[in-house]
Amino acid sequence: MKYYADINDDEIEKVYKRIVTNIKRIRLSKNISQESISLAMGFTTATFYTNAESLKRGKHFNLEHLIRIAHYLKVDIKELFDE
Repeated sequence: MKYYADINDDEIEKVYKRIVTNIKRIRLSKNISQESISLAMGFTTATFYTNAESLKRGKHFNLEHLIRIAHYLKVDIKELFDE
């Protein structure tokens, strides 16, 4: 039996990469800038959003962020996880 704790960091990183790739693809298809979505989410600057979308500096979106991003992009949150 495989336990969740058995998932290695590479597998987790693949999921993060899939999520941010989908976010960026959807955002660009709707001509939405990182700055506008970032401000709509309540951030004062686009820095965190930009770092999280590009997986820089160890930044990742949390569940609340993903819910807000999906709502802003007008997509079902499941689309952010699509392969």
